[in-house]
Amino acid sequence: MRVESLTISYFRNMEGIRLFPCGGANIIFGGNAQGKTNLIEAIWLFSGAKSFRGSKDGDFTMFGNDISKLELTFFTKGREQSSAIILSGDKKNVFLNEIKQESITKLAGEFCAVVFSPDHLSLVKQGPDKRRRLIDVSLSQAYPKYMKILDGYNRALRQRNTLLKDIAGHPALEDTLDTWDKSLAGYGAYIIHMRQRYVKKLALLASDFYSGISSGKEAFSATYAPGFDIGIDGKSREEIHNALETALFKNRGADIHHGVTSLGPHRDDMEIMVNGVSARAFGSQGQQRSCILALKLAECAILEERNNEPPVILLDDVMSELDESRRDFLLNQLHDRQVFITCCDAEAFSGLKHGKVFEISKGSIVNQQ
Repeated sequence: MRVESLTISYFRNMEGIRLFPCGGANIIFGGNAQGKTNLIEAIWLFSGAKSFRGSKDGDFTMFGNDISKLELTFFTKGREQSSAIILSGDKKNVFLNEIKQESITKLAGEFCAVVFSPDHLSLVKQGPDKRRRLIDVSLSQAYPKYMKILDGYNRALRQRNTLLKDIAGHPALEDTLDTWDKSLAGYGAYIIHMRQRYVKKLALLASDFYSGISSGKEAFSATYAPGFDIGIDGKSREEIHNALETALFKNRGADIHHGVTSLGPHRDDMEIMVNGVSARAFGSQGQQRSCILALKLAECAILEERNNEPPVILLDDVMSELDESRRDFLLNQLHDRQVFITCCDAEAFSGLKHGKVFEISKGSIVNQQ
């Protein structure tokens, strides 16, 4: 999979850009606040996922304009395809090959990309919700059905939590918890089963990428930590379903007391380690950045296996705090993959052997080579 062209109109600080990238490494170079990350974000939106910056839809359109438009042509599945996203306030009109789609999520699995941004360092540094999101976004691209199951689980979880709070004033409502427990366990078993298998594969691949990034000097590992202790390894989805439903029932009294569901996949985590110790507690900035890069490249490899072609790789401000050998790995050793890399310092890509460099200033491409 590769981007053939990208057209941006009135998006963020970009009044009008037309980009024709190469099939290898593409460097987006410029000073701070010139639009580098905006360009990466524009490409990412075609994956069907939300902004990796946590932005609201209303933030996308250039100030003083009512509408912004993104157009992408990309090569996949042996042919060129096109997509367009028209943004107006909180509304999105989405087209795939000139056919209007129900929502932007319909693009999931059509255009596949993997993104890294400095905010992803919080995957290592902060709480488990960030690491769950990494797993969920990755799984949703590889298995679009997963997104629907996750949405179903979150709806059931909100309903159950609302009911738990209501029971405090209306004890007779407790009998209705059985229905929500069954629903939660059904969705939850699917999520846990998929996450467990996915993290195991992700960790194995990330270990190889981390070895390449660190020139074999350090070892990466990651393990899945489910939101309740049932010894799930090797268990079928049905067995996980039964165990989760039983655990919800046993914990019902405490959940009613606190007014919240205290166990389930919404409490899952992933432990990330370098040389056998916690990267969160003991990893350096460079090691933590390398961990996320390894996980993202592993995600890329899984998508490539799933779709029989590599996804587009988007690396925003990735070069800082990486030594020369780690930079060389990203610039020159991601063979047969299209990569977009943003950076502020020309020295960061001085070792680029093949590729294109686009200089951006005030939201416009001012030079390319």
